Amino acid sequence: MNKRNASLPRRGFLLGLTSVGATLGLAGCGFELRQAPVFAFKTLSLEGNSALINRLRRDLRATGTVTLVPKEDAGTADAVLEIQGEDRDRFVVSTNSAGLLREVQLQLRVRFRLRTPGGKELLGTTSVSQTRDLSFNETNALAKEDEAALLYRDMQADIAQQLMRRLAAVKSL
Repeated sequence: MNKRNASLPRRGFLLGLTSVGATLGLAGCGFELRQAPVFAFKTLSLEGNSALINRLRRDLRATGTVTLVPKEDAGTADAVLEIQGEDRDRFVVSTNSAGLLREVQLQLRVRFRLRTPGGKELLGTTSVSQTRDLSFNETNALAKEDEAALLYRDMQADIAQQLMRRLAAVKSL
């Protein structure tokens, strides 16, 4: 038997030992994959028809633990989520020497509150915001508007996930 064939079993053993060590290390540090959130409420009323609200509805249905109640039956829900406002802003960050726009900052800010149908505040009025930077070129203005729309959609997805985590943080009604 030559030296090369003799080292193959030892190499496989060392690789296996390394992967087991890494797995145990991750398990020992408390690492855990993100799981579906657990909510204190079983039914929720959510009014409105914006892209963010529709995304929230889809995410809540996907958890499988919350039933969405229509607006007219909001009194029977365990909790009512009110989206009080969605503000889109665009700020100029930089211009060139000729005064032409070079970079803008997009911001999406959402205000919401969570309450019981009886009026008890579970989460007071809270604001969540996301910002993205967008370079600008006058020759590609139409493409940059499409890119801005994609960035706003990405911010809506991020804010929806933040809202889900905040709703899951409520432990009792």
